[in-house]
Amino acid sequence: MVDGDSANTQRTRLIHVGLGGWGGDWERNAIPPVPEVERVAVVDAHEPTLRRAQEALDLPDAACFTSLRAAVDAVRADGVLVTAPVQFHVPVALEALDAGLHVLVEKPFAPSVAEARTAVARAEERGLVLQVSQNYRAYPAPRAVRELVAGGAIGDLSVVHVDFRRWANDAPVETNRHYAFPHPLLHDMAIHHFDLLRMVTGREAVRVYAKVTDPPWSRFEQEASAVLTIEMAGGLVASYRGSWVSRGPQTAWDGEWALEGERGRITFTGRGGEGPGDDAVTLSRGGGEPEEVELPALELWGRSAGLRQFHRAVQGGPAPEVTGRSNLGSLAIAEAAARSVESGRVEDVEQVGEL
Repeated sequence: MVDGDSANTQRTRLIHVGLGGWGGDWERNAIPPVPEVERVAVVDAHEPTLRRAQEALDLPDAACFTSLRAAVDAVRADGVLVTAPVQFHVPVALEALDAGLHVLVEKPFAPSVAEARTAVARAEERGLVLQVSQNYRAYPAPRAVRELVAGGAIGDLSVVHVDFRRWANDAPVETNRHYAFPHPLLHDMAIHHFDLLRMVTGREAVRVYAKVTDPPWSRFEQEASAVLTIEMAGGLVASYRGSWVSRGPQTAWDGEWALEGERGRITFTGRGGEGPGDDAVTLSRGGGEPEEVELPALELWGRSAGLRQFHRAVQGGPAPEVTGRSNLGSLAIAEAAARSVESGRVEDVEQVGEL
């Protein structure tokens, strides 16, 4: 579940690692709506970033650390939130797990499936929660679509189309770290869409072909736009077009989706800038006119909903929807797509065994 009041009265004490731009956004917007969670310390190895966060959050010196080890030694905690850059996700997660702490890690989980597996194995060995923040799942549109597809509203699926268009190419190269992100489209952004594809269809990907379509004026070091063909289990084919350098009409963050089936068609979009208010789903049956679908009301959404799931799991409740193990399938699509870009061939998606 992603809404409703927590059944647990005990608070989850959290150490937050990584206080850069996105980590700061977690502090301002994602953590405060979840009163069941108490952030007891912050960690950032970059001293100026740490001090800026300390000032912004009005924290005492006793709650601010440049290493996780120092924080663990100084405060009592139940879990660690990791919002550091992706190359540090697994190393920090392993350190936290070895200290007996549960882990909630930002997406993308890891630079590779192989590296992610090390954290999954460690968490399972120690009986600890390892959750990945695939926050686009926690919005009403994809949740409604999953139920429609699973319930056979349009019969057997025949094809899925996904379009994501954003313009993020204006900032000077010297001031925009996003341009230098590893695989800024496939790993940093499309990982959301790959995860939603698995969620709404209930199927795993088996093969992918990816072609970068970057214009010469793109400021990104690696792919900013690409077209993919993704074959899912059972022969279902999904087409994906994504771009950080599109001058077309801008989509919401989870893109524009169309799922066609034997008996109808579903479209959806969502994850707008201000909560779930932009989410929309239409259902057409038998070629008829599309009708709006009533969406579930969520008390919490996005990262906050995932944080509440983490709290419940830490306190002995149900496992979160996106565990480290279940997220391997989404990471495997991104990894295969990046291999396809390099090889120019269709690449098999590693089968990791769990939706």
